[in-house]
Amino acid sequence: MVQDFQQYSAWRQSVVAALENYQMWVTAAELTDGATEQRIARALARLADDKLSVAFVAEFSRGKSELINALFFADYGQRILPSAAGRTTMCPTELLYDPAHPPSLRLLPIETRLNNLSTSDYRDDPSAWTVLPLLPGDGAQMTETFKQVSLTKMVSPAEASRYGLYDAADADAASTLDANGMVEVSLWRHAIINFPHPLLQQGLVILDTPGLNAIGTEPELTLNLIPNAHAVLFILAAETGVTKSDIDVWRTHIGGGRGRIVVLNKIDAMWDELKTDAANDAEIARQQASVAQLLALSPRQVYPVSAQKALVAKINQDMALLEKSRLGQLESALFNELIPSKKDIIRSQLADDMAQLTVAQHAILSARGRDLIEQLQELRSLRGKNHSVVTHMMRRVEMEKKEFDASLVKLAGTRAVFARLSTELFTTMGMETVQQEVAAVREAMHASLFATGMRGPVKFFFDQAKHNLDEAVAKVAEIGAMMESMYKKFSTEHGLTLSLPMLFSFDKYRAELDAIEAVYQKQFGTTTLLLTGRSALVERFFDSIASRVRRTYRAANADVEAWLKVIMAPLESQIRQHKDQLKHRLASISRIHDATDSLEQKIEAFEATQASLQRVEEQLRQLAGGVDAALAGRAPPLGVAA
Repeated sequence: MVQDFQQYSAWRQSVVAALENYQMWVTAAELTDGATEQRIARALARLADDKLSVAFVAEFSRGKSELINALFFADYGQRILPSAAGRTTMCPTELLYDPAHPPSLRLLPIETRLNNLSTSDYRDDPSAWTVLPLLPGDGAQMTETFKQVSLTKMVSPAEASRYGLYDAADADAASTLDANGMVEVSLWRHAIINFPHPLLQQGLVILDTPGLNAIGTEPELTLNLIPNAHAVLFILAAETGVTKSDIDVWRTHIGGGRGRIVVLNKIDAMWDELKTDAANDAEIARQQASVAQLLALSPRQVYPVSAQKALVAKINQDMALLEKSRLGQLESALFNELIPSKKDIIRSQLADDMAQLTVAQHAILSARGRDLIEQLQELRSLRGKNHSVVTHMMRRVEMEKKEFDASLVKLAGTRAVFARLSTELFTTMGMETVQQEVAAVREAMHASLFATGMRGPVKFFFDQAKHNLDEAVAKVAEIGAMMESMYKKFSTEHGLTLSLPMLFSFDKYRAELDAIEAVYQKQFGTTTLLLTGRSALVERFFDSIASRVRRTYRAANADVEAWLKVIMAPLESQIRQHKDQLKHRLASISRIHDATDSLEQKIEAFEATQASLQRVEEQLRQLAGGVDAALAGRAPPLGVAA
């Protein structure tokens, strides 16, 4: 398992090295503009912050924590996460490594559910968390500290209802009360375990969820952590098979897409010592087929394991027991799903980046090459010509310069329109607009006594968010059309080699809003709302919805701002280059006119520069090939440093 991650980490580092090599060389060769620098910086930032997240989802007592121990932490020689009969993980628990924080267990109190903030909103607020130190070399101390995630407290039904954790209208509500009429709730809302385990240091993030009931009551799981996990392990128990709640959660929140794996745990309960191994295997296979049928999967998509026996086998180095536990097949399936899919995402993103970078840099090189050819043709045409011809050519270049300067005056007017449209765009997508809309929905929700009355305000919120995006799309199209016209003008009138400006798309932000709304509709469909009065839970979900939408808007604003900064960069870069070229042409011809430079010396210098430019083009091709080779896991081309 560690080796698989080490190989992935080495692959990622080779991609980073190739891209940094590319960045260093194009910067030295002056082949960058604002757009190029930003694109490379963003690609490197994505690679540096690369994470692989795995979520474990199951009802209580299915062996989630034991499976995590067996898969990732057997090297400690003991259980790290609490694992026992009954409920051991009472709140969503993330295991990760962030070098910005010391090894610790960070705990978010359950009382934060009373505020209009999601778990994500609290991540950057250190004061909201209780922090307990961890000693990574002391397994016993870590085990004792991790028991915090199992702690609960008793509260009144009214308090539990305010948390969104109790619904008096639920037919099963009475069964959750103790002899004193109190409700048991988790002491903590969320836990983050930060410690330098080798796998976590290489970017693995593990999510251990509480029972299936938490999938419906903790919006952060439903809206963010589970949908965004690269792999989700849905764990069942061999002796119980699939329950109705299992089917509901599978269909509603997980599904059978890529990276979704079903684990049939505790097969050791089916190891009957009075039967042969073949008979036991046949019984397990029948249960495996039954589970697959109920979840609409093929049997090969269901992995029978014994997490407990696998953990014991790894600690005791019992290879026979480890093989019998079948954990090896699950490990292979997990990483055959996880790592290739993550590599595909990186390859796709970086391939798009490199395509855009290559176009931009070839445009710069083409402009340089065209300028050199023009100047060489001018100089060669002066061979054997008299003084008056040189004077005429000087005047022609001066006229070109005046015409170009006049175009720059018109460009200043375009900049003013550009600034106005940019301001209008930011007003449409502004965070203040989102905050006002969130406040309006909360006010309408508080005015409603029933959850059914909350549907209208939430629907309006989504409709308004999409309307804002539509207006932003129209404004971006207006900016894009104006810039395209300006690009074409400079290309036609002054011969600049300009590809059309890159367009900005809001498609991914629209898809995010659609995904958030789809989760909300699944969780709070019309039928459910008519049957129950879960107003507190709806409010908690809206808190998370608002948080997700704010993050979507912030990301869109940041990307739009970056786009606006660089949309003019290629044009400005070539304008500077063309101004320099006109200046140098005029200076060269003037010196020849004044007989201060030899015509042949000037021609030789330009021919040498032309040959150098061809070498630059070849080196650029090799460096881009080096990035492609790193993405494909191949050795870099000859001449490119590894």
